Amino acid sequence: MIGIQIQQLTKRFGATVALDGLDLAIRPGELFFLLGPSGCGKTTLLRSLAGFCVPDSGKILFGDEDVTAVPPHRRNTGMMFQSYALWPHLTVAENVAFGLVERRVPKAEIAARVAAALAAVRMGELGARRPNQLSGGQQQRVALARALIVRPRCLLLDEPLSNLDAQLRQELRAEIRRVCVESKLTTVYVTHDQKEALAIADRMAVLEAGRILQVGTPREVYRRPVSRAVAEFIGETNLLPGKWISGAGGRVFVETPAGRFEGIMGDPTAHPAAGAAVMLSVRPECWTLHRAPPAGNALRGRIGGTVYLGEMAQHEFAVSGLTLKIYELNPRLAAAPDGAELFAAADPEDVVVLLG
Repeated sequence: MIGIQIQQLTKRFGATVALDGLDLAIRPGELFFLLGPSGCGKTTLLRSLAGFCVPDSGKILFGDEDVTAVPPHRRNTGMMFQSYALWPHLTVAENVAFGLVERRVPKAEIAARVAAALAAVRMGELGARRPNQLSGGQQQRVALARALIVRPRCLLLDEPLSNLDAQLRQELRAEIRRVCVESKLTTVYVTHDQKEALAIADRMAVLEAGRILQVGTPREVYRRPVSRAVAEFIGETNLLPGKWISGAGGRVFVETPAGRFEGIMGDPTAHPAAGAAVMLSVRPECWTLHRAPPAGNALRGRIGGTVYLGEMAQHEFAVSGLTLKIYELNPRLAAAPDGAELFAAADPEDVVVLLG
């Protein structure tokens, strides 16, 4: 296993800065995700790791080796693309063996390694088929086996499940994690699918305009976003404008048009001045609804509309000129008529204060 160090990496395409002095450390054996909106630089970063994109400045290290100027074929990385990129005239086994044939590996060793690679992705019985005889999910398994068979130092995945339907994506993302963990591979995975990242990443980085906004575990990034951009990109959230009052002992207090709130800072290094504009981020599932006023962070408002989904009800909650999304799990109050007055409460641990 190797770690990957990215130091002050910069890449420009004309006037566009794709990577802006980016620093990142990926741990050995880690399944690391790169997320962000289109044009944020995540694919450019992945292609730089593969050697297909030469940075203007900065360094890329695989372990202790500086590979910044090393050509792709000498980096020994495995890569999966959005398209399956399988040779239609070759069998499954021949597609998987392609990289070893190019490396002039002995035939007996190729056969053994192909069998092992196909077994790892649970395709051992289908080696004689051609790609047009496989489902989309099976073709992706073949592409994964082909990337693994060369025993890469790291695996690079560029939105590998984007062409599959929702059910297949769920099945294969678990398979990809299983294979990467069993193979003890350092893996860098680019996706626009937040659920995919939250489900299987060890850690993730959220990028915007060639810079990293936040790095952390899925739980850290989802529950403690450090900025409005991260809070809005990862999942859904309610944003309430406010003014900083005070903060001590990890707790902070903010005045909003809907009342005073107690919460926590998203960025623990931030120290706003009294009266500074801030923003509260509260996820829709973090609110609880009550018929009587509860203690703590509570809002008085009215139900503006409800979508009942059985295990959950999605409410629009109107309060002080704002409309909040509230997701009530195991709904008890979903039958409340539109316009009914209720109280919404949120635990201070779920109220994240962001710089405005």
